[in-house]
Amino acid sequence: MRTTIRFPIPALLLAFTLSAAAHNGDHQDLRHWELASPDPDRIFLTFHGDPATRRAVTWRTDASVKGAVAEIAVALGEPGFDQMAERVEAKTETIDLSKALDTTQGEVRYHSAIFQNLRPGTLYAYRVGDGDKRWSEWIQFRTASKEPRPFSFIYFGDAQNDVLSRWSRVIRMAHQTAPDAAFALHAGDLIDRANADTEWAEWFKAGGYLHAQWTGIPVTGNHEYAGVKSMLWRPQFTLPVESSLPQALHETVYTVDYQGVRIIVLNSNEKVSEQVAYLEAQLKKPGYRWSVVTFHHPIFSPMGRKNYDEQDRQKWKALFAKHKVDFVLQGHDHSYVRGQVPVIDNDGTPGSDFQTLYVTSVSGPKQYKIKQGQLESYASEGYTTQRKARNTQFFQVIEIDGDRASYKAYTATGALYDAAVIEKNHATGEKKIIQRIPHTDERTYENTVKYSTQNL
Repeated sequence: MRTTIRFPIPALLLAFTLSAAAHNGDHQDLRHWELASPDPDRIFLTFHGDPATRRAVTWRTDASVKGAVAEIAVALGEPGFDQMAERVEAKTETIDLSKALDTTQGEVRYHSAIFQNLRPGTLYAYRVGDGDKRWSEWIQFRTASKEPRPFSFIYFGDAQNDVLSRWSRVIRMAHQTAPDAAFALHAGDLIDRANADTEWAEWFKAGGYLHAQWTGIPVTGNHEYAGVKSMLWRPQFTLPVESSLPQALHETVYTVDYQGVRIIVLNSNEKVSEQVAYLEAQLKKPGYRWSVVTFHHPIFSPMGRKNYDEQDRQKWKALFAKHKVDFVLQGHDHSYVRGQVPVIDNDGTPGSDFQTLYVTSVSGPKQYKIKQGQLESYASEGYTTQRKARNTQFFQVIEIDGDRASYKAYTATGALYDAAVIEKNHATGEKKIIQRIPHTDERTYENTVKYSTQNL
């Protein structure tokens, strides 16, 4: 069944939209990879339920495609593997892009399919298309194991600006550095203007087939909002719906359990207090050995920005401490800072033992300065900074292996800039951190090449 979705947009945004549309005139101004066609594009793989047995895939076509399907088969060495393929009908919805920025393309169609009853720990190949002549290539991914096993994943801070030109090298270097990563986590501000379809086009082209091969965990940042959430967020990412949460938070707050690691995605843009009970429930629920919480706005802002009501900030932070969260991964402040907090004693005072690793990072070219003295101001909360950088694009690789979690931060050139190892006694919950910081100078505006930000 197809439906046409027409989204209301705020008056200010509408004026800007009409101006942009008038400037474009018609879609002759658009490049071929920005335009939808009968061939599938913007293919994106996501978690949707148990990662050992399920995945979801979303893709786009023009309005000429009336129906869509996906096919999936166990990947074999021989080329005839597709003879065992199973066909899955896709859901289709029509999106009116006349309400988007920088496009006059009109209606396009987004399609989504959910693969179910997959075998754990198995390599699969899938493709998407119209079920006849218009197909994508066959794309491979591996399902998770049911038991805790070693794996790695990639974490990106804000891509946001100049995405195709300057972020593409970061995601591609990440793939060269960790080609077997199980998934990629994008911690918000994937683009700059929430409803700019041309910017989404850049983001999808920059990642190319990696978006379809690496399962993605997208997080909403403030730039995924233009008064309301981007009109393209839900159509282009098929994500879990947590029915206990307000509808505004659906497909922006969700949890993934992957081989003994619980990844909790929060939305720091809206209804922050409404997520407290959900966060605590996920942290209390048994079944994981390591915990990762990710959201966009940093708890310990390097710029000193007031991202939250202070009560909400303290509630989130207290739950991270109470439930001994291992990693908190964030973006927003366009700089690199890795810090940590200790165990909080029963009287509320910081102890001496390591508890939680906090990271703020940036993968795109837009860079901010760290406010002088700001990081030191968090000392009363037990926070200490281990490594920081400015004017540098990063990606991070986190490897989980039994009682050890390895954290590494790389620059866009693949140079190791920061590293640490957490060792954890899963029986007692006790942890220690081993710093593995390379003997390289801290990167600053003074010792790096200045980049013009006029176009950001």
